[in-house]
Amino acid sequence: MKTYLVGGAVRDSLLGQQPGDRDWVVVGATQVEMESLGFKAVGKDFPVFLHPDSGEEYALARTERKSGRGYRGFVVDADPSVTLEEDLQRRDFTINAIARDEDTGELVDPWGGVRDIEQRVLRHVGPAFVEDPLRVLRAARFMARFAPLGFTLAPETAELMREMAASGELDALVPERIWQELRRSLTMKQPSAFLRCLHDTGALAAILPEVDALYGVPQRAEFHPEVDTGVHQEMVSDMAAHLAPGNDLIGFAALTHDLGKALTPADELPRHIMHEQRGLKPLAALCDRLKIPVDHRLLAEAVCREHLNVHRIDELRDATVLELIQRCDGFRRPERIAQMALVCECDKRGRLGFEDSDYPQRATLQRLHAAALAINARDIATEGLQGPAIGEALKKARIVAINKARQHAEP
Repeated sequence: MKTYLVGGAVRDSLLGQQPGDRDWVVVGATQVEMESLGFKAVGKDFPVFLHPDSGEEYALARTERKSGRGYRGFVVDADPSVTLEEDLQRRDFTINAIARDEDTGELVDPWGGVRDIEQRVLRHVGPAFVEDPLRVLRAARFMARFAPLGFTLAPETAELMREMAASGELDALVPERIWQELRRSLTMKQPSAFLRCLHDTGALAAILPEVDALYGVPQRAEFHPEVDTGVHQEMVSDMAAHLAPGNDLIGFAALTHDLGKALTPADELPRHIMHEQRGLKPLAALCDRLKIPVDHRLLAEAVCREHLNVHRIDELRDATVLELIQRCDGFRRPERIAQMALVCECDKRGRLGFEDSDYPQRATLQRLHAAALAINARDIATEGLQGPAIGEALKKARIVAINKARQHAEP
């Protein structure tokens, strides 16, 4: 029986990054032997065990054979005769198919993963890559993580991904797995690499057709020097990752804020009148299909519908500002206003040449919201009002508070 450290922990250490969870593979052992050593079996689809002391995962070396459609259609063989090289061969990318001997520290690298790390290339291990459609999303997610380090996608891997997208194999992916990969990608340093990787291989049209439809749609150059709406979306997603690192809630709202621009009639281009309202229907379709969490959906709807209003917050009447806050449930869910303001800043700065620009509208909206939030029904009720009169008085008092907050704004 021999134990090796495998996967991401080896890869990250070679990249000079802090490794995350450590995964181990055990060669030449059986489930009975592992349990006799105190390991606890936890794997459902294949033999995985938890170490009795560290709690880290140890898996028996295994091979996988395609038996059906989708990412679950595999037959697993974890016989003690399975070699380390055979186990590494079933893995997705060469940079993840490196093992380190637990005793000697020696690297086992039969598929050139060390070379690809040095050359900053994301490359599939072998032809079995096409058997698991989830690997297309994993490739894009890894690009979102590693593109800032200079990684590029190997041409032969990109070609396989195109073939998989064209074959319809991606249709076998369940919504939960798509969302899992998407939300993780939105927390990476460069989500645009995720979008670009999928778009360039034809996979984005299968996974996120509402987003893919933005590519090639022109915008007015005086407001969007990057012109292409798909490029703008990439920049907004990257700005969200910069301003709210690790926050997939902000990232999702940023990703979906301009979906309506894909529906602008050709004779209106490059203007996008009413794109905020047009965007709500494709946003609903996306959320329904991928079973997006409620909080993500509600914030995305608010941003999609209101982002132009936030951009011109200084032009809105005080009563209109109050109505905006109410539409976004800003009194019951006050955090949503700050979140929306942040996404709107991502939209403004996610444009060519605007990356370092100021966005005072964010502070303005939050200040006006705080002023309105400070007025509550209990204070109004003390004046002897009852019923609908309380609501009307509350509305007027909040409008007055918003007006005062405008007048006393710091220069």
